[in-house]
Amino acid sequence: MSASAPPRSFWLEQALAREPAAPELLGADTHCDVCIVGGGYTGLWTALRLKEAEPALDVLLIERDLCGSGASGRNGGFLSTWWSKFLSLEKICGSAEALRLARASLASFNEIQSFCETEGIDCEIRADGWVWTATNQQQVGAWQDTLDALARHGETPIVPWPAAEVAARSGSAVHQAGVFERSAATLQPALLSRGLRRVALARGVRIHEATPLTDLTPGAPATVHTPRARIRAERVVLAMNAWAARWAEIRQAIVVVSGDVVMTPPIGEQLERIGWRDGLGLSDGRALVHYYRTTPDGRIAFGKGGMSGEFCWGGRIGAEVEGASAIAPVIARGLMRTFPALGDVEIASSWRGPVDRSDSGLPLFWHLRDAPNVFYGVGFSGNGVGPCHLAGQILASLALGQRNEWAECPLVRPPRRDFPPEPLRFIGSHLLRHALLAADEAADRDSPPPRFARLLARFAPAGVSPFKVDAS
Repeated sequence: MSASAPPRSFWLEQALAREPAAPELLGADTHCDVCIVGGGYTGLWTALRLKEAEPALDVLLIERDLCGSGASGRNGGFLSTWWSKFLSLEKICGSAEALRLARASLASFNEIQSFCETEGIDCEIRADGWVWTATNQQQVGAWQDTLDALARHGETPIVPWPAAEVAARSGSAVHQAGVFERSAATLQPALLSRGLRRVALARGVRIHEATPLTDLTPGAPATVHTPRARIRAERVVLAMNAWAARWAEIRQAIVVVSGDVVMTPPIGEQLERIGWRDGLGLSDGRALVHYYRTTPDGRIAFGKGGMSGEFCWGGRIGAEVEGASAIAPVIARGLMRTFPALGDVEIASSWRGPVDRSDSGLPLFWHLRDAPNVFYGVGFSGNGVGPCHLAGQILASLALGQRNEWAECPLVRPPRRDFPPEPLRFIGSHLLRHALLAADEAADRDSPPPRFARLLARFAPAGVSPFKVDAS
């Protein structure tokens, strides 16, 4: 573990308490067939897919800290499909391919669970579903366009729930309406990361933690530079998520914001009293979305996404997205508002991490402009636990030079200038956050959003669905 390792999330601390890390640094120059940069879900699933396709392939993975120390160990732990993203999928891919990818995401949901069971990865999966809910009247029906589009294609993966059932199952009458997706689960995200690492090692993947990429020299082979060694690789996969913003050509297609989560101590008796008795996950219809779930030991993890937290200047990912959340009191107020029957609940810990948000809320896959053998996947927008399984298939197909439905799917596309350069990006992000916050607060009062919020909100990246504040 490097001396400069950032503070850990609750999830990673818990995982390391079960199985302490023993990172092996890369200390000598080496060569490999494929070098993967990043030890989160994307990198580890890609490594596993590569070894599955070609067991003799020499796959080397480097990680700047520990596997699971990035987004894969700090997220809310929602294992979900792309059904709720169907409108964005359809816009980018067309109806037929959107249906194929949404169905593939459902297959990933099932395959991840089967994989964990087969490989003995106990990451506390609870497949109790997910509710897309409304916590004020203006959020009611935010899902209807998505449900209508799915119904036109004969699909009903997300179904309406009576308001009384939403309130009863979630433990709060603040939930005024909602729709339910059965194929969703909650899990302990860092335990999944560490489990994938164990399996990858067992299958012959060389993994070096505490080994950051310091530079990349294009070529055939490409050279990956680290503090103590160089790696000559025939192909490179950048599975760095937000940290890939260091390349300007990638940065134009994503904006890096912080995702923030607070965690309560165990409050199982109180959860039992209000009726939230299982692993049901919930997300509300806010522009700056709240998402929340319980843990097997009776805690609540309550997060705030969208563009709620801090922003990174340019491609520099630093202290503004590390450690304890700077907006923990704001998130705690959201928790109290959502669950008033709990009374005053202590916040035991909080954390934050960088999120690579794309305009569509969906990832994109491509290669560096001057390096056709250096591939990447970015833009998971805080919803990567399930989709990273598909990302592994796509990136492995690209790295192997295959021409199949994964390497040629419409999500494999060159980046566009979806966000302005600095300083306009940084200034605009703060203005947009202010507008979305004002719109959410107005909706809580059942009032129309301020005029400036209506004007600015049309520039917001897509959330759970392509939600936009009414600009009329």
